[in-house]
This record gives sequence, C-alpha cells and structure tokens, in this order.
Amino acid sequence: MTLRLYDTATRTVRDFVPREAGKVGVYLCGLTLQAPPHIGHLRSGVNYDVLRRWLLAKGFEVTFIRNLTDIDDKLLVKSCEQERPFWSIAYANELVLAAAYRSLNVLPPTYEPRATGHVPEMHELIATLIERGHAYPATDGSGDVYFDVASWPAYGELSGQSPADMQSAGDAPDRGKRDPRDFALWKGAKPDEPADAYWPSPWGRGRPGWHIECSAMCWRYLGAEFDIHGGGLDLTFPHHENEIAQSKAAGLPFARYWVHHGLLSLGGAKMGKSAGNALDLAYVASLGVRPVELRYYFAAAHYRSRIDYTEDALRESATAYRRIEGFVQRAAELVGAGTPGELPAAFTAAMDDDLNTSAALAVLHDVLRDGNTALAGGDDVTVRTALAAVRAMLDILGVDPLDAAWTGGGRGDDLRGVVDSLVALALEQRAQARGRKDWAAADAVRDQLKQAGVVVEDTPQGPRWTIGEQD
Repeated sequence: MTLRLYDTATRTVRDFVPREAGKVGVYLCGLTLQAPPHIGHLRSGVNYDVLRRWLLAKGFEVTFIRNLTDIDDKLLVKSCEQERPFWSIAYANELVLAAAYRSLNVLPPTYEPRATGHVPEMHELIATLIERGHAYPATDGSGDVYFDVASWPAYGELSGQSPADMQSAGDAPDRGKRDPRDFALWKGAKPDEPADAYWPSPWGRGRPGWHIECSAMCWRYLGAEFDIHGGGLDLTFPHHENEIAQSKAAGLPFARYWVHHGLLSLGGAKMGKSAGNALDLAYVASLGVRPVELRYYFAAAHYRSRIDYTEDALRESATAYRRIEGFVQRAAELVGAGTPGELPAAFTAAMDDDLNTSAALAVLHDVLRDGNTALAGGDDVTVRTALAAVRAMLDILGVDPLDAAWTGGGRGDDLRGVVDSLVALALEQRAQARGRKDWAAADAVRDQLKQAGVVVEDTPQGPRWTIGEQD
C-alpha cells in the first residue's frame, strides 16, 4: 500500500509521491528560542520523528531539517528585560531543547540550522523579490523591506484566507508599508533594541523578519523544491502562508506536501508560555511519568488530532505502556530479547493511512494479547513470534523498551547499571530472608524498594523488577 498523507494545501489525503524516487526531503519548523520548551513543543518533535521513522522503514533515504529561530521580536524583548545578549538566551534554550529531545528518543535531524547563520541566503531571496516586483524597501528611512501581498494573486492558497478580509500583518508599524497586509522581510535596526541584534544589508543594518528565514533555510538545505514541510497547525497562517508566497514569488516551487500536527491544549487553551499554562518535562517527571511514557502518550494520538491534556489521561497512557513493557520484559526473560521482526500487515496499512497510530496500536494490542496468552500457556514459539512483532511496532513509534535509548546503552549519564546492582543486592537480601522464612524482613525489603519506585514481581523464573507503579 502507498503511503498517504493529509496535505493541508489541497485539504485531502493524497498518495505520497516523492520528488526523487527513494529520497525524501523534510523541513520542520522548529522552536523559537525565547524560552525553554514545554511539552506542546515536544509533541511536534515526537510526531515528526514517527513520520521520519516510518519513511525510513519504507526504505526511503530521508534528509530531515529542523530549524532553530534564534533571532526574533520576542527574543529581543527578553534580552532587554534580562539585560543579557539575545544569543546567550537562545543558546541556553537550545541546549535545554536538545536534551529534551534526547530524553524522548527523538532522532537528531540531518541538519539543525540556526536562522542567524543564513542571513546571506535571506538577502539573496529578498533581492530577488525586489527585482521581480514582489517586495519593496520602505521609504520612511526605517531600513525595513516588505513583501507586497497584493502583487501575489495566489496569496491565501494554503490557509484559505482571502486577502480582502485580512487585517494588518502586525509585525511592523504600518507607516512604512504600502498596504497594512504586507509583511516584513527585513527589519531595520531600532534604537530601543539590543545593539548587537543587527547585520549589514543593502537596505541598511537590521535583522531578518520571521518568515524569510525558513524559506532561506529550506532553499539552502533541500533545494528549490522538496517533499514535506511540517509544523504546528497554528503556523498555517500567517507563517506558512507567507513562506509559500515569498518562495514561489522568488521562483522556487517549494514544498510539495504540507503536513501539520494538532496542538496540545490545557483547559481548552493552546499550551504556551504567554498563556501561563506551559508544562515542561520536569513537571511530567514530578508526576512519576517517565519520558518513554510521555512519548507513548503523544504517539498514541493521531498526529492531526488535538490533545486535551489532563493528568489522568497521561497517567492512564503511562499505565497502558507499562503493560506493554511488562510483556516485553517477561517475554525477553523467557525466550531472549531477539530483534524486532516483521511488521504485521494491518499495522503497515494503518501507518500508510496518514500515520494512523491509533489503529496501529490496536493491531499491537491484538498481538500483545496473543503473546500474553502464550506466556501463560508456556508456548515459547508463539511468545517469540509475538515479541518480535511487538518490538518491531514499538520501534516505529520509538518506544521499544529494549531500545538502547531507554535501557541506557545510548546515554553515558544513565545509571541503569548502578541501579541494577543495587536492586540485585536488595533482592538477594530478600531471597535470604525468604530462605530462612523471615517473611517480615522479606516484605520490608520489598516495601522499601517500592517506596523508592522499584516494583518487584515474583515469577516462575525468579523475581523481576520494574520502575513504576504496580498495575
């Protein structure tokens, strides 16, 4: 079955046909670095990581670009408030973001360009737009350069917005614009902004507007035309609409498919710093929810659906994942970990249907049920087959419990080996107490481990332990 993806531009689910056979170029709008990431940002990383893993599983060579916006109006406001260089704030938040993505087992991008590293490409695009009659320098001496929305009749094609119904772009004072709907490509330096937030340009010193940076980086790393442009649904207008207009007006065919993910909301409102409802990984950890469980929570919902966050829903999802994890661990102890096997046809069909992870997980749970039945019945052959299939499906979602990312093989700072040794010592003490029929001492060891978050389960193969609550 051919992969089909919902394309925002056509508002249809379309067969995915790459520009070049066997290769896929993907550009994902990354984070603006005025603040550390919240879990709504991290949903984006997980959603497109699943897309990337599925493309790789289908045999494509994937070039995955995820940009960082490290110069922006909000970032400059933070710089003035904190009396700190804008680039210092951006870099600190970049490090936090990178650590968060690693903790969620999000594959690193092929490249992760920063906006400030691509000012020459922006200048070239802006000059081309001016030459073609689609952009103009302001005549008020501000050094601003604007895109002329009226010069591009197709404006509004992605979002369905009618230019006649649009209000001011709101990204610069209207006094330098021919039309309030025009948006800034280049912003002249202002006396009330940080003195180091500018670059020389043919139109005077200044800095890039928000929209031009992504067009420049798409062009630099993926060429004039590429396959998939991704981002949150809230970026459809004006950001992505403006990207399309300025890129096509400059003669670039640009993106063939537009894939947008749904937002994460809290109390009915989009999660965000400005709304005062942003939750981060530290908060999730305080609930006793591990990064792998948060990733499962994100992956279980269809990428285009809105997730209305509640603690109860997150905990329920974590419990569901622990049941899956429990089967994998018990099966691996019995028949060996093996390697991920063939994907069930029904799972493949679900993923090819616009990445329908909800339907894909239904297939996983069917196999899981058969595997648990086989475990109870001592059917090692069926257990081994089920384990291989379950691990293959979990690998696509990035939540295979035996993946080195979660067991510690992929991170030098992981303490799994130390914990293993300490728990083994405690279990040996418990076994000795049970051997001398000192049940009180044995129960005390088990209770102390449980208080530390280590759950002990007695099995025919001996005691096994997991991190988390007993189901």
